Amino acid sequence: MADSELQLVERGIRTFPDFPVPGVLFRDISPLLKDPDSFRASITLLASHLKKTHGGKIDYIAGLDSRGFLFGPSLAQELGLGCVLIRKRGKLPGPTLSASYALEYGKAELEIQRDALEPGQRVVIVDDLLATGGTMQAACELLGQLRAEVLECVSLVELTSLKGREKLGTVPFFSLLQYE
Repeated sequence: MADSELQLVERGIRTFPDFPVPGVLFRDISPLLKDPDSFRASITLLASHLKKTHGGKIDYIAGLDSRGFLFGPSLAQELGLGCVLIRKRGKLPGPTLSASYALEYGKAELEIQRDALEPGQRVVIVDDLLATGGTMQAACELLGQLRAEVLECVSLVELTSLKGREKLGTVPFFSLLQYE
């Protein structure tokens, strides 16, 4: 990774202690989105990783609701690919498939349109941050229901102490920045 680009990305992440509850260090991407150079660097670094790892073997980028939508289309554009959306329950028209995942207090569901992908298409899932891995795991399950091949999951930030990548099983995971 180009150190200067990675430094731009890192400078675009700020930390808020005790948000949303005491004891949590919230990693905020707002400054990165506000600065075009930092945002461009994040897309360039993710695209570079995917080109090196998968070459031209990716068919689509899947962006996760909601902050994955900020990176998914730009990353897809950089790679010359289309972007499909994985949304929270009730947000997509037409026939959908769903997968549920655990939240701290309860459950949530993700959905994808049944015709979003064809069997065998190769997809990379992108989100802004990997914490406990529940959302990313549910997205992998959804793509599996469509019989798509998940090549990799990527994010800008990984909170390593929460061990979210373990929930992804054999699906490779990559993040630009890691925090405890």
